[in-house]
Amino acid sequence: MRRKNFENCSLIVGRFQPFHNGHMEVIRKCSNEWDRFVIGIGSAQYSHEIENPFTAGERYLMIDESLRDEGIDNYFIIPIEDLNRYSVWVPHVISMSPPFSVVYSNNHLTKRLFNEWGYEVRDTPPYSRSIYSGTAVRKMIAEDGDWTSCVPKAVVDVIEDIDGVNRIKAIQRDF
Repeated sequence: MRRKNFENCSLIVGRFQPFHNGHMEVIRKCSNEWDRFVIGIGSAQYSHEIENPFTAGERYLMIDESLRDEGIDNYFIIPIEDLNRYSVWVPHVISMSPPFSVVYSNNHLTKRLFNEWGYEVRDTPPYSRSIYSGTAVRKMIAEDGDWTSCVPKAVVDVIEDIDGVNRIKAIQRDF
């Protein structure tokens, strides 16, 4: 079932740990190419870990407030939990999302699973990947580097509001 207003809709899947300027560039591109797009916050059940320090709700705020600041309004945001049963993960995503026809992801497993279900999958273009990656930004945060230049202002505000810098430092110490 495809409703007319969802015929030109794509899905962008990522963990957004945290949402950074590279993600914003992909979103800008999609907002111009698609009538609507869905942002799937992957691994939504994880938080307070080295690779996943932020909750799905915190990541939702980072994305939503950043896009509002940009004047982008043709999106939906959905949290997507990992099922660790790959044969049912794509139907799970479909059940959580408005209809979409194309998937954007650079994750090899995500790409393979959606391809197996017949979806067109496109890579997201890398934007200065050595700087704009969640791993690099988290490392800068932990080491008191200039992480604020790598993320939208709204993300800085959310991380400061939740004391995210100290959370990341504490998580790094604990592991």
